[in-house]
Amino acid sequence: MPQYFLAVNHDEAGAAEMAEMTMEQMQPIFEAVSAFNDELQEQGAWVFAGGLQDHAATTVVDATGDAPVVTDGPFSESKEYLGGFWIIEAADLDAALAWAAKGSKACAGKVEVRPFQAEPEA
Repeated sequence: MPQYFLAVNHDEAGAAEMAEMTMEQMQPIFEAVSAFNDELQEQGAWVFAGGLQDHAATTVVDATGDAPVVTDGPFSESKEYLGGFWIIEAADLDAALAWAAKGSKACAGKVEVRPFQAEPEA
């Protein structure tokens, strides 16, 4: 079955809003995401998921030259950054988009959908 990457993207404005939210305000989002995760697992669509630390915690390793170069911070500057993700299995793109809509509602944010590349035939 095809796999899809559901990316939860954040931006600086949204991060600032979340930073000001109390745990009481965040709790309904945590509960909704937990319920969504449970539904993914119950329906057999769950592969893996995770939330990421703030993009300021990023480290980039570039080993394309003679010696690896390690730098702090994201690879590229962007208005949006990856905050978390799900890896799911779905019959087709339409099914993945339906899951993304549920995930977007649960996490109160936009969700980007990208299919994984198909495995090459041996």
